[in-house]
Amino acid sequence: MISPTPRAIFLMLMGTPLLIAVALFAPQFWILSAAWILAIGGIILLDGMLAAKLRSYLVEEDIPALLYVGEPTNIPVLIRFNNGPLPARVEVQLETNENIPHSEPQGLRGWDNRERAYAFSLTPARRGMAHFVRLWSRWKGPLGLVQKRHIHEIDVNIPITPNIRWVRDEAIRLFSRDAEFGIKAQIERGDGSEFDALREFTAGMDRRAIDWKHSARHRHLLAKEFKTERNHHIVFAFDTGRLMSEPLGGVPKIDRAVTAGLLLSYVSLRSGDRAMFYGFAAKPGAQSGFLNGTSSFPKAQAIAAELDYSDDETNFTLALNSLASRLERRSLIIIFSDFVDTISAELMLENVKRLTDRHLVLFATFEDEALGNMADVLPETPEDVARAVIADTLLSERDLVLRRLQRMGVQIIESRPETFGSELVSRYLQIKQRDML
Repeated sequence: MISPTPRAIFLMLMGTPLLIAVALFAPQFWILSAAWILAIGGIILLDGMLAAKLRSYLVEEDIPALLYVGEPTNIPVLIRFNNGPLPARVEVQLETNENIPHSEPQGLRGWDNRERAYAFSLTPARRGMAHFVRLWSRWKGPLGLVQKRHIHEIDVNIPITPNIRWVRDEAIRLFSRDAEFGIKAQIERGDGSEFDALREFTAGMDRRAIDWKHSARHRHLLAKEFKTERNHHIVFAFDTGRLMSEPLGGVPKIDRAVTAGLLLSYVSLRSGDRAMFYGFAAKPGAQSGFLNGTSSFPKAQAIAAELDYSDDETNFTLALNSLASRLERRSLIIIFSDFVDTISAELMLENVKRLTDRHLVLFATFEDEALGNMADVLPETPEDVARAVIADTLLSERDLVLRRLQRMGVQIIESRPETFGSELVSRYLQIKQRDML
């Protein structure tokens, strides 16, 4: 795309007084007006011919496969002119969607063998999908009267996930601490549930492992060896509704839940279990099939990035019934959600009860620090007293809902954001240790 610059327009307008004077006082010299217009037009045309050619301009970009919230990422770009003149300055701008802050145009000077490299530094502001739309480039002719604009279409969607570069290290640390529960086969009775083999009983073995039926048949003592059962189904169900989209310590609750969920998913995939991600709000959202092996962890990150924020109230009836219809075998379902009082939690309790008939359910939520601080503050004014009473009432209703969940057989995790991930992993390892699946 080629267009005149403001300088060219101003130059053309400089002859306006002359054109008006000729038209009013000496119409017979109209040729002067035409000559002025042709002269300026010729200069603009010459500037366009001397400027760098659009057809010789090439752009190469290197878009990463994944972005992290709050972490600066460089997007390398290489621009090149294959032949013809080189512009003194090229202005480039990367167009993205609202998940990445708007970047200002950058003026690039200097060439190295007809090439110029540059890296856009972008810091994603929120989790979701980053859409790289196009790269805009423009440059002017040597006289500054013509500008040429080049549009390089990119049209690439990249997932933005929480900054979880520490997930593998943290998962391995937590995992190795309890390695006897699920990372390798065990021969001690009680540390596994899946029968592995029979072997001759020797001194030091647990007598409870003796298989009396086979010992009588073979006329010498035989003991059973067990190993930890693998290939469990772990379902991560994320409530992305209004309550979970509210900030907690400056970060939306759903982002904290996704971070903890990815931590546990890496541990479960590493231990041989299969993981599934499921998001829901007013209706079911992003979901995956069951993932297997640590090689599928990038797929889990991509699905987690699609769990978008919502202002809608959560429809637990539709979401949990839809989830139950997808599960063909007993699974550990981890529900990341929140509630305010017993009324808002009633539908959740009813539908969670249906899940517990067949599956093991773990309800994971965050401590309401704001209510706790209001209830514990030293009252100095009548408003402080009223605020403390209301907060204490809401906390009591919250405890009532959690106790009802426990009576249904639901595992409960209510923790501060700082320890949420580690407590989630510890509870998962305890569940496997006790063979609750």
